[in-house]
Amino acid sequence: METLYYHNWSSPIGPLLLVASDRGLVRLEFHGDTKLDWLQSREKADWAESSEKLKLFRRELEEYFAGKRREFTFPLDLRGTDFQKKCWRALLHIPYGETRSYADIARAIGRPKAVRAVGGANHQNPVAIVVPCHRVIGSGGSLTGYGGGLPLKEKLLQLEGARLF
Repeated sequence: METLYYHNWSSPIGPLLLVASDRGLVRLEFHGDTKLDWLQSREKADWAESSEKLKLFRRELEEYFAGKRREFTFPLDLRGTDFQKKCWRALLHIPYGETRSYADIARAIGRPKAVRAVGGANHQNPVAIVVPCHRVIGSGGSLTGYGGGLPLKEKLLQLEGARLF
């Protein structure tokens, strides 16, 4: 059986739960340990707390929050449907400090009419911040839903120097 390693971290933006496999980061969840029981009930795996196994992920995130990192270099182990993974990979191509609309992402994946489905995939993004769904805004430039809340989305965009409408 697969082992998933986890670590609850009091990050600069609040409690985060990091989960990784031997292949890469599987999840980054807001609200830290409140999500652990829920995840453990969904993922059939051996679970092990390990700050050591999550050290690389945490270090790069700390650098990002300090404004010293624009790209993450650690591996990801994205888990979802083919459509979701296609959407998440498109998010990885949004440059630091820039934004795109849901319609832009739908066009980027070759499904221009799938705007709502792109929004649904964004909502299911298991690796927030790293897979930068905070860089996706409404077509009119408005901030739209975010798992960490709109104030955090705005804070991340400001950290990156993104132009907000």
